[in-house]
Amino acid sequence: EDREVFMTLSQTYQEWKEATKREGLEQGLERGKLEGKLEGKLESIPRLLALGLRVEQIAQALDLDLEQVRQAARE
Repeated sequence: EDREVFMTLSQTYQEWKEATKREGLEQGLERGKLEGKLEGKLESIPRLLALGLRVEQIAQALDLDLEQVRQAARE
């Protein structure tokens, strides 16, 4: 009986461990996607400024804060 309880607990722990690992991986992938999208937007700012768009227009078009656009324009 103790062995059976131990085996059940061991299996439950392994399942939890795998689920947690999968969840962490999924969260990491999602975060990476979001960071990649933001990086792409920030990289486009100098080109949009060169085309004559104002900082406010760029912020609105890219759905960014004005400060994010201003900072990217300075860099």
